[in-house]
Amino acid sequence: GEHRGCTDAKIMLSVARRARCGVPAARCMSSLVKVSPTMAKLIRDMGLEGVYITPSGPKDTVTKPDIDAAAAAKAAKDKELAKPLTIDFRPMEGWELDYYGTAPTLPTSATTSAGELLEYYETMYTMRRMEIATDVLYKGKFVAGFCHLYDGQEGVGMGLEAAATMTDSIVTSYRDHCYQYTRGSTVAEVLGELLGKYIGPAKGKGGSMHMYKADNNFYGGNGIVGAQTSLGAGLAFAHKYAEDGGVAFALYGDGAANQGQLFEATNTAAAATHTHTHGSSSYVIAEGRGATCDRGCNQVSARARRRRHVPDAIMLAHQLPGEHGAERGDPAVHHVDTLSNPLFLLE
Repeated sequence: GEHRGCTDAKIMLSVARRARCGVPAARCMSSLVKVSPTMAKLIRDMGLEGVYITPSGPKDTVTKPDIDAAAAAKAAKDKELAKPLTIDFRPMEGWELDYYGTAPTLPTSATTSAGELLEYYETMYTMRRMEIATDVLYKGKFVAGFCHLYDGQEGVGMGLEAAATMTDSIVTSYRDHCYQYTRGSTVAEVLGELLGKYIGPAKGKGGSMHMYKADNNFYGGNGIVGAQTSLGAGLAFAHKYAEDGGVAFALYGDGAANQGQLFEATNTAAAATHTHTHGSSSYVIAEGRGATCDRGCNQVSARARRRRHVPDAIMLAHQLPGEHGAERGDPAVHHVDTLSNPLFLLE
């Protein structure tokens, strides 16, 4: 049979890698073990794409009992992974979170599950590998124009998405590849955009800096430093107007941290009691190189301390496990939900 010498783990790794790149898992498996079209459809219908199935039929073909056995094993594994577990983390540091007459208690633990954490890890791993592949393509001159990478900052994006829902809006700078992925595009679509292919979210015309997925409330991808902060205030107003309970996340780096429009947008959002969260991922604008976690954050903190009349709050947020965005358990989301005031999140 095909790949008779491969271990199950090696076959599964190959299947998982190809599936993450947008290749249907049934097709991946059919190239590794022999699966008839009827069995491939059954695999899809039973949600077993990406699950390795030990073939027992003639010439190592997959049979119906093989699929049933794989489904039973997957159900048992999913049940085990779904068991709740509590993770304690170091206390967060807040600044003037009681500025509005409230004194919220910041959480010191989060309830999650092994399955959820594995999902986070797989997402962050995919981000890293996608960005490293992008780096190789860019250095090989296959990617035209600028190319700003997000590798090393995966925890920021994953933490945000763990607390958010698809109802919430995200607008970021030109370092947008991974948010395009977490908002629902495949790796193949992201890389296609970088390579100028029609499969990309902007049909290959936007490139690295101008990705977009409005159906899941991702609004780019903005090439102008700091422009997304003002757009974030507008998105917050849209959520308020629609009364859909959404929160707007405007992500920026230290290149925009000292810009006037950031604070004008914050003032505007506060004056209109928008639900607007500014998140700083602490990155610089040159050559896509990551900055330390202090540079942009300190600028914002110092500016806000000098201007105490600015109606915002600052919170130094460590990377935390998600609290299920649908339940609005994240302290930052809870803050803007309950007080309807803008909030700065500093990594």
